[in-house]
Amino acid sequence: MDTQILIEKLQNGELDNRLLDIYVDSKLLDYQRNRYISAIRKFEDLYKAGEVVLFSAPGRSEVGGNHTDHQHGKVLATSINLDSIGVVRATNDNIIRLVSDNYDEIIISLEDILLKEEEKETTTALIKGVVSGFLNRKLKVGGFTAYVTSDVLIGAGLSSSAAFETLIGTILSGLYNNMSVSAVDIAIIGQYAENVYFGKPCGLMDQMACSVGNLVYIDFENPNKPIVEKVEFDMEEYGYSLCITDTKGSHADLTEEYAAVPEEMKLVAKHFGQEVLRGITVQDILKEIKALRSELGDRGVLRALHFVNENERVTREVEALKKGNFDQFLNCVKASGDSSYKYLQNVYSNSDVQSQNVSIALATSDVVLQGNGVSRVHGGGFAGTIQAFVKIDNVEEYKMNMNLVFGEGACSDLRIRKYGGIQVV
Repeated sequence: MDTQILIEKLQNGELDNRLLDIYVDSKLLDYQRNRYISAIRKFEDLYKAGEVVLFSAPGRSEVGGNHTDHQHGKVLATSINLDSIGVVRATNDNIIRLVSDNYDEIIISLEDILLKEEEKETTTALIKGVVSGFLNRKLKVGGFTAYVTSDVLIGAGLSSSAAFETLIGTILSGLYNNMSVSAVDIAIIGQYAENVYFGKPCGLMDQMACSVGNLVYIDFENPNKPIVEKVEFDMEEYGYSLCITDTKGSHADLTEEYAAVPEEMKLVAKHFGQEVLRGITVQDILKEIKALRSELGDRGVLRALHFVNENERVTREVEALKKGNFDQFLNCVKASGDSSYKYLQNVYSNSDVQSQNVSIALATSDVVLQGNGVSRVHGGGFAGTIQAFVKIDNVEEYKMNMNLVFGEGACSDLRIRKYGGIQVV
């Protein structure tokens, strides 16, 4: 559709139903109209007016399964109504030209998508990795110009990088493959881009939740062929909202803390002759606990117990939602948070016990909510975010208190989005 026609349709409200369908919250309509108009105008400034396609890919929130995916476990995650959007035009020159927010233009020739060490940890690497993943699967690729903007909070555990990878995959699917590339394939390609080209080891949960959309249950017992099931669920029917608080904790110098979690779990698995913990039971661990403590120390044992129980907890969460037993679901969410704190021990860094932003956020939540919701550490942990399911009537009070502690705008009231990566218009 022509850029000027799109702007007019947005201005006169013709696309309001589409925006509400995607972003769920009617209070966001003005914001989203203006956001899309601004993005289209920015595209025009960069690449001239004319025919474009609009694409969107959401961020995600982990609901259950804290640090389970890397042990071939189960997770429950949801796409949220924060996203990366792209204003895109196909070109016939085999070159990708992309500007993301206020960063410099990225120019990539599709004749040169080889992995380069000096490009690791860059946006260029992510784009090249997605293109490479498409070609590896004999899918079509081609050039395009794009302006991309995102309101997925960077470093807040909402997977801004997975949203971007999903967006690029969805663009290539839409422009050159008639939107026929499956959401699961786009997620696997995104993980490949991040692991191989970007150089960051990660599981598949982030990309899968961003690409598939809605509340999604994923079983990684066979990580090459994960079981993916959408769980139909309207949180507002039960009178609750999903709140994410960015505690503004620093992620600097936490690489070793993050790496130690899967490393210690795998050492316990190795004791049982396995590469990962999937399939090992609590009874197995307790039977060997004396030898494990002597051989590996206590923290690895505790983290293994967390995994086994958390994996089973995800199943109970899914069953509770399917049966409409929201109280049981909330009990599982609370138990997940307690387990992460006591056994997984990813709420604060042992190297800096005086900085405990996440602990303070959880304590504040307990004081403020008083039975009107539950909270848990969210994502990797140690710094970053917490998640809370809060009764709608208590959301404003909760946000006010969390913002008093962590700064204005720290707490976001989100909605579950039913779409993953999509072509908007």
